[in-house]
Amino acid sequence: MDRESFWAADPAELLRVGPGFRLADADTNAHPGFEGDKAAGQAALAEGAAVLNRLQEQLFANNVVNGDERRVLLVLQAMDSAGKGGIVNHVMGAVDPQGVQLAAFKKPTPEELEHDFLWRIHKQVPAAGRIGVFDRSHYEDVLIGRVRELAPADEIERRYGAINDFEEELARTGTTIVKVMLHLSKDEQRARLADRLARPDKHWKFNPGDIDERSRWDDYQEAYQLVFDRTATADAPWFVVPADRKWYARLAVQHLVIDALERMALEWPKADYDVAEQQRRLAAS
Repeated sequence: MDRESFWAADPAELLRVGPGFRLADADTNAHPGFEGDKAAGQAALAEGAAVLNRLQEQLFANNVVNGDERRVLLVLQAMDSAGKGGIVNHVMGAVDPQGVQLAAFKKPTPEELEHDFLWRIHKQVPAAGRIGVFDRSHYEDVLIGRVRELAPADEIERRYGAINDFEEELARTGTTIVKVMLHLSKDEQRARLADRLARPDKHWKFNPGDIDERSRWDDYQEAYQLVFDRTATADAPWFVVPADRKWYARLAVQHLVIDALERMALEWPKADYDVAEQQRRLAAS
């Protein structure tokens, strides 16, 4: 199975946060690297799913057979309704669930608040041979923590450095880190929240607090910009994915995970037995 055939240009390079990146200049409705429409994007997602499934199985198999310690960590950050759940369902849901480790970080519990902010994160680092997915993450502590002033300014500053040290250690010990910000427009968020309110089957997804957070929209954009400025590193790059088109966001994130796995140059583990002999034994059984 070859790499996906449908990209006109590598989105990993187009979406990567580099020097001088400004979130305010990023188009939330763009589709970098892909020239098709929604229908083509949905077909491409199915093609990419087969590629991702093979690579995920190779990662898992190499751990089981060879003790390969490598793993992938996908970090998903976004404003409410940007599509994190859709990424989990439509991208990671296409692979064997035993090879995926999902952690969704909510408001810290009283026990978690008694420890450093990374304490609960360390416990959810993916096991070797797995793809870990953080639905929100340690970045909440420098995003909502900053916007809502949940910690002193000097503590927020300390956390940027602690995050870089934490991610550097993960990378050094075999974790490929892919950090994604799903970049949604304020107008598109309003439309999605309105859709949730209009549909009884979506009411459970709506949180009145989402409207309160909208009033702090500009503050959050500034907080994200600081996150990129302070924590986009060679070992743990940030990718800003336009999210107004759900189908494109899913396709782009799928590719970022595929790209991370392909850079591992994975192969199928070699059999530690004589295959021909086992074939003869099986035929005679």
